[in-house]
Amino acid sequence: MDAHKLFAVIALSLTTTLAHGAGLRAIDVPADAEGPALTGAIWYPCLLPPGPVEIGKLTLPGVKDCPLSGEKLPLIVVSHGRKGAFAGHFDTAEILADAGFIVAAINHPGDNGSDLSQTDDLSVYVERPTDIKRLIDFMVTSSALAANIDRERIGLFGFSRGGYTGLVVIGANPDWDSVTAFCRQSTDHTCQQILRKEYPTQPLTHDPRVKAAVIADPLTLSFSPHSFAAVHIPVQLWASEFGGDNVEPHSADIVDGNLTSAHEYHLVPNAGHFAFLAPCPAALAARAPAICTDAPGFDRVAFHRQFDAAVLAFFQAKLDKTAP
Repeated sequence: MDAHKLFAVIALSLTTTLAHGAGLRAIDVPADAEGPALTGAIWYPCLLPPGPVEIGKLTLPGVKDCPLSGEKLPLIVVSHGRKGAFAGHFDTAEILADAGFIVAAINHPGDNGSDLSQTDDLSVYVERPTDIKRLIDFMVTSSALAANIDRERIGLFGFSRGGYTGLVVIGANPDWDSVTAFCRQSTDHTCQQILRKEYPTQPLTHDPRVKAAVIADPLTLSFSPHSFAAVHIPVQLWASEFGGDNVEPHSADIVDGNLTSAHEYHLVPNAGHFAFLAPCPAALAARAPAICTDAPGFDRVAFHRQFDAAVLAFFQAKLDKTAP
């Protein structure tokens, strides 16, 4: 089952449990000189009860094109993991939308559930941060909710390869040479490109408009202790105990140990990498055990109640108009 169908099953299973749904709109960022077209969705505050909403090939709980009242609302942009989808963290997006945030997520071209054409290519690591910069450009200038966004209160949520993406966006610089020793032991296509020094010599795309970031189980192989010197914003960092999907256990330790900016670090005991994805209903767990099976005794639903609350509290504190 591809990622679109996986998250459709999750979403529909939860629709009847929600008292009211987030407003939900599809977004289409046009192709330009910086990259191809981007597709995804926006979640935003809405007081109406939810129903099924079609977004491309996906069905999600929400209120299609719900009227939005309110001005100067904070914006959160979302970067999904390897082979993921814009809806992979829809539960977190809904919690943020219910609390007054606008949340925008896109599928990264070439590295999502319906397009794997660049998943194993070094270009993904180069282009993903630019995708997020272009998403922010679109949201604050051309989207249907542009007039409602406070451009001074923009945050980012990134998971796995999206965590790598988020770190680069907020100022981290990959140290490609630091991966050489690892890559000499690997036949991975990306590693072979790194050994051939096909990586860019200039810094990747950073975006100073992002004022706070939540980074969950980031892929950190390409970072060295010196990679984070230019990161100066608040970060809430999460790590699973066991890792997975090429993310080593405690992979976030290098970020925690070398960030000079104020940050939180949460190590989640007994958690695997995919614990940060939305909880899986029984039907989905049977079809996709790799992303749905947690360690014995780990309750993903209970964890997400805590996780979503902590993410919300962080963004509320760091993107508050009165915050320093």
